[in-house]
Formats: sequence, C-alpha cells, structure tokens
Amino acid sequence: MSVSLPSSAAAEPVRVLVVDDQELFRRGLTMLLAVEDDIEVVGEASDGASAVELATVTVPDVILMDVRMPKGSGIEACVAIKEVAPSAKIIMLTVSDEEGDLYDAVKSGASGYLLKDSSIDEVAQAIRVVADGQSLISPSMAVKLIDEFKQMSRADREQVPTPRLTERELEVLRKVAEGLNNREIAKQLYISENTVKNHVRNILEKLQLHSRMEAVMYAVREKLLDL
Repeated sequence: MSVSLPSSAAAEPVRVLVVDDQELFRRGLTMLLAVEDDIEVVGEASDGASAVELATVTVPDVILMDVRMPKGSGIEACVAIKEVAPSAKIIMLTVSDEEGDLYDAVKSGASGYLLKDSSIDEVAQAIRVVADGQSLISPSMAVKLIDEFKQMSRADREQVPTPRLTERELEVLRKVAEGLNNREIAKQLYISENTVKNHVRNILEKLQLHSRMEAVMYAVREKLLDL
C-alpha cells in the first residue's frame, strides 16, 4: 500500500486512488494515468480494507476500484468509503459484466462502472466526467442497467410516500435518465448549466438518492420514461 499526499499545485488535478488486487494491472494503470496532466494518482491499494483506510487518509476526488477483491469486495468498500470520504466519486473498473454486480455497485453509491477492456483514454475521460458530478458506465452495460431497473417490481420497494418534484425538476430528471449531461440539459431546456446543477442536487436530496444513476433507476421505476 503506497500513499502520496496532495500537492499544492496551482492547477488542481483530479486526485485519484487506484484499487485492484492485481499488482501488474494496478501499477500499469497508475503509470498510464500519470501521463495525463489533469490527473494525479494519490495512492494505490490492493484490497477493500486498504482502500477504505487510504480513502480516509488521502480523501481522493475519484476512486477506481475493482469489484472482486480479497479483504472486502469493491461493493463493500464502496459502502464504507461513502461513510469516511463521502465526497469521493467511485468508478468500478472490473472484468465483471454481471447485471447483479452492476446493480449492487449503483445501489452502493458508485458513479461509474467500466469494464477492464476499456481503453486508457476511456478511463481517463470517465475520471474527468465523474469528477464533474456526472455518471458513466460502459456502453455494453447500459442496456443491462436499464433492463435490470425495468424488471424491478414496484412492490419490492418500501411503501413510502413519493416526494413531490416540481414540473421543472421532473423535466430535468427525465433528461438525466436519457443520459444527457448538465450542459446538454441546459441547452435543451434553455436554462443555465448552474441552474441544472441546482435542480439535480435538489432532486437527489428530495428523493434521498446518492447518484445520477440511482435517479435513472427512480425514473424508470416510476414510469417517467418511455423505454
């Protein structure tokens, strides 16, 4: 386990923690990300327990983490990290294309889900997108995500009153569920990007959700989309 505390560089890079039990993959990924001017790897961990410990120390912006690891899976670590470093965005980077792993990752607060056959450019871009508050999953997993959510029975969720969203919030939620980023939503609805960010924050707070991907799940469940 190695640690690098944040530098005082003028241009703030996205601070990343890399977590994977395969040392060769982890080190290779760290070296490739080091080439990116706007990304700084602040630490490496080889298992879930070390990931939680390092996240507490380094408080990274983004964590790249495998799903299946010893001493606590990536899913378990995701839940624990949200407790000790709630501002950290988590991207699961894995070979697993199982719908169950994807669903558990989203429910545990992950903001991204990438397969390990992704290119380094795709991984770097995912880091930037997620650090900016967006969500991202591998295209091949997108259909599985929607299918998983569509199959969820309304009877399976807790029977609690649905919080009331304003018409504008519902509009924004639909756009989020369609996969649009904040800039695209702002353009389509003729409002500022900052206004979109405020709406998204209010939506997540009202619905007690942790990420935009969970907002997609909610929109599908409540039949707000014609999928």
